[in-house]
Amino acid sequence: MPIQVNLDLILVKRGVKLSDLASAIDLTLSNLSILKTNKAKAIRFSTLEAICKELDCQPGDLLEYAPDEPIHNE
Repeated sequence: MPIQVNLDLILVKRGVKLSDLASAIDLTLSNLSILKTNKAKAIRFSTLEAICKELDCQPGDLLEYAPDEPIHNE
């Protein structure tokens, strides 16, 4: 998937456990884990806002566009 979620990197930089973040933003640990492991298909703006507020970061710190390798038909 071209959109990568860098939540794990931010958590390490901030020294925050996933379970602590889940409690702080009132989100289930399983839903936050899905986001952390890049298995999420979507994210609500309210969830993104809560994560950014709690971790003192910007959406661009969490989300990264990494295009898939192009397919060459030669």
